[in-house]
Amino acid sequence: MNLHKPIHGDALTTSGDHFWIALDLMGEAIDEAVMDKGEGVLEDLSGCSRRGDHRRWRRWSLATVVYENNARRKGGRLPATAEQRDTRKPLPSPNTSSETPPSLSATDAAKRGNPDTEESEADGGAAAMDYHNKLVLAPMVRVGTLPFRLLAAGYGADITYGEEIIDHKMVKCERRLNEFLGTTDFVEKGTSNVVFRTCHEERNRVVFQMGTSDAVRALTAAQIVCKDVAAIDINMGCPKSFSISGGMGAALLSKPELIHDILTTLRRNLDTTVTCKVRLLTSSQATVELARRIEKTGVSAVAVHGRRVKDRPRDPAKWNEIADVVASLSIPVIANGDVFEYEDFGRMKNATGASSIMVARGALWNASIFSAKGKLPWDDIKREYVRKSILWDNDIKSTKQTLKEMIMHHSCLELAEGKAVIKSETNEDLAKLYDEEDYYHFVTLSRP
Repeated sequence: MNLHKPIHGDALTTSGDHFWIALDLMGEAIDEAVMDKGEGVLEDLSGCSRRGDHRRWRRWSLATVVYENNARRKGGRLPATAEQRDTRKPLPSPNTSSETPPSLSATDAAKRGNPDTEESEADGGAAAMDYHNKLVLAPMVRVGTLPFRLLAAGYGADITYGEEIIDHKMVKCERRLNEFLGTTDFVEKGTSNVVFRTCHEERNRVVFQMGTSDAVRALTAAQIVCKDVAAIDINMGCPKSFSISGGMGAALLSKPELIHDILTTLRRNLDTTVTCKVRLLTSSQATVELARRIEKTGVSAVAVHGRRVKDRPRDPAKWNEIADVVASLSIPVIANGDVFEYEDFGRMKNATGASSIMVARGALWNASIFSAKGKLPWDDIKREYVRKSILWDNDIKSTKQTLKEMIMHHSCLELAEGKAVIKSETNEDLAKLYDEEDYYHFVTLSRP
């Protein structure tokens, strides 16, 4: 085999034992293969997972990572795969025999999934985000890092929130371009600690969520990151003690004047879209009154988690109280709570009238919840997440936490897999556990 000969389309789909060697040369060769046979080359291999052909699945993963790396280096935008194009549809309506469910207009349906209608970076400025008819990944602590956001987006998430970052930590950061990964990192000064990592591919959909209790500090933190994200969101719903004790999260719900100060300060001083996420108050009327005050600050949208601060995740989300908020506002409302299947997006939209629907645990347990084709097997999702964590050099603590959350829902941490994840100290350890050693070595050796 001539290792210096460019790889053509057939090599991607039929190559044998020399596949891994050939891939190591690739660079322009993968581009040439895609140009030769089209992106169908990659799409064909992406279906191998469903057919149980894991060897070809691994080959597709490597071909994809190279293709992505090439696109990143050229500053281009990755074209959607067939599955991604299929999943970018209007929010689903539940199947009912008694009545015809409401549907989106042709214009709205066309807008959703058409990148030409969304923000463009061509002029270097930030256009307003579109919050109508979107599937949204909720912010999740230690989970919503770059690999998981891209995983969700790959299955159809239109907007992806990052994990909450505290303003105190962000103001200590400096912006660095990571040429090895093709990312933009916000690193704590004087350290190598990456507080927030993003990349070009998610520029128009990633939301930076901040925990804050001070308007000036919030603005300082937002100004550091605002040019690299699609929106800035203020967390006003987290019920955890670490957040409330600092006057952040749900503690803000009882301080409408401070809420007004924070949001108006951001709106007046940033060109970036500003939003917030709240929980229900003690009564529906109180929630509506607060939401109206928030609307007056000029934010572009408000996300409403259908539970009160005292409620636990096992308590049903109160969709009817979200509907009361929707009926009282003119700005988009993003409804959140109890979405566990793709069909739940449509059910919640119909029940609440919300502009868009947000999902947290349902996506954590299986990120392919965003796919109209149905969920992929849990094991496939775990392995894909591990690969993305390797590719983007994700913090091992974050990767382990996400895997543990997945395992606890589907299995048990006391079994062999759970114990092995807990013991893992590096991404290489996780690669060995999930039979992704070839992928790990390929990615690490391919980096400059």
